Amino acid sequence: MTKVIVGISGGVDSAVAAYLLKKDGYEVEGLFMRNWDSMINNDISGNPNLNNTICPQEQDYNDALEACKILDIPLHRVDFIKEYWDYVFTYFLEELKKGRTPNPDLLCNKYIKFDLFKKEAKKLGADYIATGHYAQNKDNKLLRGIDQNKDQSYFLAMISKEQLNHVLFPLGGLEKAKVREIAKEIHLNVANKKDSTGICFIGERNYQEFIKNYLKPNPGPILNVATKEQIGMHTGLMNYTIGQRRNVGINGNTERHYVCGKDVKNNILYVAFGNSEYLYSDACLLEDINFISEKRPNKCTAKFRYRGEDYPVSLEYLDNNQIKVIYPEKIKSVTPGQACVFYLKEECLGCGIIKEVYKNNEKLFYL
Repeated sequence: MTKVIVGISGGVDSAVAAYLLKKDGYEVEGLFMRNWDSMINNDISGNPNLNNTICPQEQDYNDALEACKILDIPLHRVDFIKEYWDYVFTYFLEELKKGRTPNPDLLCNKYIKFDLFKKEAKKLGADYIATGHYAQNKDNKLLRGIDQNKDQSYFLAMISKEQLNHVLFPLGGLEKAKVREIAKEIHLNVANKKDSTGICFIGERNYQEFIKNYLKPNPGPILNVATKEQIGMHTGLMNYTIGQRRNVGINGNTERHYVCGKDVKNNILYVAFGNSEYLYSDACLLEDINFISEKRPNKCTAKFRYRGEDYPVSLEYLDNNQIKVIYPEKIKSVTPGQACVFYLKEECLGCGIIKEVYKNNEKLFYL
């Protein structure tokens, strides 16, 4: 019998994925990954308001254990705490120091879920691994999941073609509503569990309070990008992202405004008022390029953020493994540190990390 090790997270998606595989006749076992130290998950600055009676990850493990009992499959547990810190969290902090907005989920998939997890699964005798991602693997090509609102191919765009080998995505052909329906039909304990959102290691806690534990706050001036007038003080550039409209911290001005840029060298946060002309660009430079597909198109579509629109783009392949992406239809809030993910129709080709942003052939000075 073909053996599949399923990444069980304690949520509804991975539990239903395991159920569907078992129903299809596979020998199924679960493997829960512990990627964050539960002691660190409490606030190490000593603020009692941020402590939890039970670490969310431990609750997830308890939920996973109960789900596997219902499904009558064994559940293994593995710790990747050091590796997660070295490969994902350290990168996250370094990107914040550069004033960028990183997406740790892409690195977690590359280094943890489809590398270390896969190796651990092989130790357990796996022929395949499976996850609850809404994506599809057809002939070793990564395709979007059919649920356009839940498609997670964006987060998988940094894995390699080799890592996609022997990987199953049982939910790729299902809508989320159907997954919930199946969970209720088989009386899963997680059938109505809320989907996790945001950055996994921060959870429901205050982002700025969490980051203070690792990066020293460095307040500085907020300037009106049009007039260069100081209009407030920011709490540290790592606390803001391009396009942000709430909790910016300007002095008493209720006019519609948004973060439009950062000057890391001079510790300045730029804010614009009124229309959003400062947020639009027509090209960007990518680094850390990764292709899953062997295709290298000159034209394709791209997403610049999860659940963002698909935009037609042209690709110029440069030296030093960089790509210039040109988009004649100007795009809003293209943000350094985020992934630009390439698609040819339903196939996800790969991605690059946004390094610089341009308008009218000039690098935007405020990004």
